[in-house]
Amino acid sequence: MLKENLENVRKEISASVGKAGRKGTDVTLIAVSKTKSADMIKEVYDQGVRDFGENRVQEIIEKYPLLPDDIRWHLIGHLQTNKVKYIIDKVAMIHSVDSLKLAEEISRQAQKKNVTMDILIEVNVAAEESKFGVSCDDAIELAEKISTLPGIRLRGYMTVAPFVTDPEENRAVFARLRQLLVDTEAKNIDNVTMDCLSMGMSGDYTVAIEEGATFIRVGTKIFGGR
Repeated sequence: MLKENLENVRKEISASVGKAGRKGTDVTLIAVSKTKSADMIKEVYDQGVRDFGENRVQEIIEKYPLLPDDIRWHLIGHLQTNKVKYIIDKVAMIHSVDSLKLAEEISRQAQKKNVTMDILIEVNVAAEESKFGVSCDDAIELAEKISTLPGIRLRGYMTVAPFVTDPEENRAVFARLRQLLVDTEAKNIDNVTMDCLSMGMSGDYTVAIEEGATFIRVGTKIFGGR
C-alpha cells in the first residue's frame, strides 16, 4: 500500500510541476513520518525517499539510530529552545523557527557542535490563532536579525496553511508566502539565501507546487491516517 500511495503522490507532483512549467528537481518531497514506525519509514525509504519530517524532537531521537544514515531529517513541528541541543547534529533543516530567541539557541548549539544549521522562518500567513509562526509583517525584520547569527543559514520560509476541503482556498496563502520570499530576496540581506519555500501538505500540495513550493510535507497521502 505504501508503494502505491507514494507512486500516486509522485504522479501528482509530476503533473503539478509540469502545469507550473517547473522542473521535477525544483520540488523535494518530505514524507511526514510522525507517529509512524521505523519499519514503515524504511519501506518508504526503500522506494527512494530520503527526506522525512517529524513534529517532535523525541521521535527523531528514537528513530535516528534505527534508520539509515543518509536520511535527511526535517524538524517541522514547534521547537522549544530547551530541546534544540538534542537534534542540532541530527537534522538537515529546522522549518519552524518562529522567534529570535529560538534562532539564538540554535546558533549557540550549532557552534558547540561545529555545524551550520539550515533553517526556515515559520510564517503564520493566514493569521490563525491556533498556529505558531510570525506575521507576514514581522518576517523580514526577523530575517534581518537572524542573518547576523553564526552557525545558522537562513534559507527561506515555511507555513502551515489552514485545513480546507478545497485546496484552491489556500492558493492565496501560498502566493503570499512566495511574494514574501521575493520581497526578502530583494533586500539582499548578508548571509541569507532565500531559495526555499516549505508549504503544502497532503490536502493541498498540488496547489502549493503551482505557487512555488520547494518542499512539500506529505504524511497522510503516503502513510495513511494515524
